[in-house]
Amino acid sequence: MSEAGLEQKYIKEAFDTNWVAPLGPNVDKFEKDLENFVGQNKRVVALSAGTAAVHLSLIACGVGPGDEVVVQSFTFCASSHPITYLGATPVFVDSEKDTWNMDPGLLEEAIKDRIAKTGKKPKAIVPVALYGMPYKIDRIMEIANRYEIPVIEDAAEGLGSRYNGQILGTFGKYGVLSFNGNKMITTSGGGALITANDAEWREIMMYATQYRESYPYYQHEKIGYNYRMSNICAGIGRGQMTIVNDHLAHHKHVQALYEELLADVPGIHVHSQPATGEYDSNYWLCTILIDENVRIKGQEDAYKTIVTSAVGGAAGVIHVASSATTDCQPNDNVEALRVFLNKAEIEARPVWKPMHKQPVYKDAPAYVNGVSEAIFRKSLCLPAGPCVSDEDVKYIVENIKAAII
Repeated sequence: MSEAGLEQKYIKEAFDTNWVAPLGPNVDKFEKDLENFVGQNKRVVALSAGTAAVHLSLIACGVGPGDEVVVQSFTFCASSHPITYLGATPVFVDSEKDTWNMDPGLLEEAIKDRIAKTGKKPKAIVPVALYGMPYKIDRIMEIANRYEIPVIEDAAEGLGSRYNGQILGTFGKYGVLSFNGNKMITTSGGGALITANDAEWREIMMYATQYRESYPYYQHEKIGYNYRMSNICAGIGRGQMTIVNDHLAHHKHVQALYEELLADVPGIHVHSQPATGEYDSNYWLCTILIDENVRIKGQEDAYKTIVTSAVGGAAGVIHVASSATTDCQPNDNVEALRVFLNKAEIEARPVWKPMHKQPVYKDAPAYVNGVSEAIFRKSLCLPAGPCVSDEDVKYIVENIKAAII
């Protein structure tokens, strides 16, 4: 939170003025703060979650039962689940090696093949800023425009990331942001949808507030949703916007420190943005790749016991698995390093498991090249948030070195 305590100030204003219910002055002002931040003359709708923003973007693109939507496979489930909410089918596209994001070549291959097989083109394309890393949006937009398919940028992890100086989420027809508890800024929960103009903004606003017509009673001619952000959560967001640039600078600093301190550790590689000048990642999370031949203390015990609690303090309720292993999982040395660091009170996590390898999507079309699976098998996310100090990073690196045999 901000040192000035502005989050509590705006929350107190909500209570003092009795604006505790959804909507209110904090929501309006938070949206304006976001519009000023993203620029490009965009409009912003503050919502209850980033997932809600994906859902409403798909609705605005006309996605419905029987349609297909091309979506990055290497991502969190919130990028793909809303497609299924609408009775549509996700078409998964694998990653390229530079950014770990949607491979433009495979994207076009998928579009051509879906047209050939179904007789119609996908209704939308959803690239994802994985761990804040910008996607190759110039190539993605060129392909999307050529086939006249709208792009929904899932920049939930990419608040403040830029490509050629332009904020992610402002290139496509719609952009998605998240303010979950661990994002670049937080409203405790929440998200936002970036739109191009007032007409689209009003339509999204209607869908986010039960799509009520202008009668003195509730008249509904379309199905809407209760997706608007509360005035209290927006108050937190207003305070967070005063330090968003500090958070961005901190994450980039932590990334640079990991790169420096791990540079000489054999078999450990810090993933960083391409050095071609277009990319400006927020480095929401810092990630490392571990060579398969790196031996870790305790590796012989990896996956010997079933995990019975959620990995990560905010991960929520889980269903206890029947087996300790699956057919696609991080290598034994990666899991051993995660466990070693956990014992040192360092929370490291595996990267996202590709959606095309999730059991729930086993029948979904997928265009793969092996990149995301390979990265998933050998990678870990390291702590990078505002409370991670230089001394913390040094402690983390020392423990990584101590874990290696």
